[in-house]
Amino acid sequence: MNVEDFNFSLPEELIAQTPLEKRDASRMMVLDPEAGKTHHDSFRSILDYLDAGDCLVLNDTRVLPARLFGEKETGGRVEVLLLKQEEQDVWETLIKPAKRVKPGTVLYFGGTKLKAECLDTLDHGGRLLRFSYDGVFLEILEELGEMPLPPYIKEKLEDQERYQTVFAREEGSAAAPTAGLHFTQELLGEAKNKGVHVTTITLHVGLGTFRPVEAETVEDHHMHAEFYQISEGTALLLNETRENGGKIVAAGTTSARTLETAADENGRFEKVSGWTDIFIYPGYTFRGMDALLTNFHLPKSTLVMMVSALAGREFLMDAYQEAVRQRYRFFSFGDAMFIMKGSQHRWQQ
Repeated sequence: MNVEDFNFSLPEELIAQTPLEKRDASRMMVLDPEAGKTHHDSFRSILDYLDAGDCLVLNDTRVLPARLFGEKETGGRVEVLLLKQEEQDVWETLIKPAKRVKPGTVLYFGGTKLKAECLDTLDHGGRLLRFSYDGVFLEILEELGEMPLPPYIKEKLEDQERYQTVFAREEGSAAAPTAGLHFTQELLGEAKNKGVHVTTITLHVGLGTFRPVEAETVEDHHMHAEFYQISEGTALLLNETRENGGKIVAAGTTSARTLETAADENGRFEKVSGWTDIFIYPGYTFRGMDALLTNFHLPKSTLVMMVSALAGREFLMDAYQEAVRQRYRFFSFGDAMFIMKGSQHRWQQ
């Protein structure tokens, strides 16, 4: 399968640069893969597609203020992006400019508040850094770090919390689970009042999820591993939802990847944590979920490939062309898409 099969043309002005004033004010395209139909709605109508007894699964990861600006002992300026914690105080990072940062190089941030020594050069061009400091690392990071917005967002984000979901609590992500950005506490409360179960899993999003696919064929691409966990309570709730005939609805591709990693061949779950490098593309059979809420993704990205596995590649590419014609907003701060495996949707009735 060629990577080029997942390419599409996107006018730059459709890339959302800032979040809407209200989180749940975005548009939503609803896809019915079996009938081959699309429907245009608003995100506030998401509960019209959920029934009592369904289970909405949210990723509660919290984005670290992982972009640090510092200087070398020699005085040269550097920008460091934390990617993954390898062990206590040791992080896999990306550095700009990286050429002169070699093992043994010492970096300083916030004067002497935070210090880092380069331990190794990594295969992908990153650096392994060991940090030293007085106090609590996350508190120092909150003081000195900035939110690592994706490179396609050029505008300054005035409110850093708008790149966090309202249910974010587990620190560790390099990027936000953006489908979750649409939810408000009020909307989640309405879901619970309707009888929809709302639960959380955790997957700490790494930049590997968003890195360009450099292989020519899909099968030759390999995902970077990301940490995930599912609690015992969530596993029990997911199994009960299955037993009672409810739908498991993944809010975002990160929730979906976690569910698909954890589900056994019968679609059942248990308490689990670990690392996943699952790569989902057309031909994959979904076991852990029945519906997906997602945003519109980058051309030729692994996320487009994953959504194509659920909706069908040709149908999804047609839907993306329709989204461009209808002037939907794309990527992290953009509009939403809702895809169900079945075809009995209320908007058809």
